[in-house]
Amino acid sequence: MAHALWPLFDLRLRTDRLELRLPTDDELAMLCLIAMEGIHDPGEMPFGYPWTKVPSPRFEREFAQFHWGLRARWQPNDWNLALMVVADGRPIGSQDIGARDLAVLRTVGTGSWLGRPFQGQGFGKEMRHAVLAMAFEHLGAEVAETDALLDNAASAGVSRAVGYRENGLGRLAPQGRARDTQRFRLTAAEWRDRPHPTVAVEGLERCLELFGVPA
Repeated sequence: MAHALWPLFDLRLRTDRLELRLPTDDELAMLCLIAMEGIHDPGEMPFGYPWTKVPSPRFEREFAQFHWGLRARWQPNDWNLALMVVADGRPIGSQDIGARDLAVLRTVGTGSWLGRPFQGQGFGKEMRHAVLAMAFEHLGAEVAETDALLDNAASAGVSRAVGYRENGLGRLAPQGRARDTQRFRLTAAEWRDRPHPTVAVEGLERCLELFGVPA
């Protein structure tokens, strides 16, 4: 049954191994458990906001509120789509893509996480390619940007493998201490010139207005 109120629930991005979709509340609970089981070494902090350090049960509440908040604040000129990544029928992580004034700036940003058991298997690259395919092939984006803390080799490795180029340094303070970040940039032309997996995009037509893109 189509979701008349929020057609983004019908959006699907599919690769050979993965399906990316907006999680329902029941699926949010499953995704939350994956995050609680661990994303990174306890002594590390790879994120700009240290959300993985929040104790239970506050962790569970804030995890749900984050996803609900993205829906509540959604505007065609300012949006962030946090997709659940599914492999072999179970959630393994999250891939988000967002933009401000996409129709004018033609630029998207991305972020992601994977549960530790699912890292090192190429899923990070595959799910990044999935959202880039949607952005470049269907939403008219011309540039994708992302960043990673300098010691987050895994995230930087995914970006470089997908074809991003280094684009200067930034700074974040995830735990009250300033840390440098490496910024990355990828153009649609650069992405198309490199090998990438086939991505099937379903249910997008009814969502185009929500992305600020003419149908």
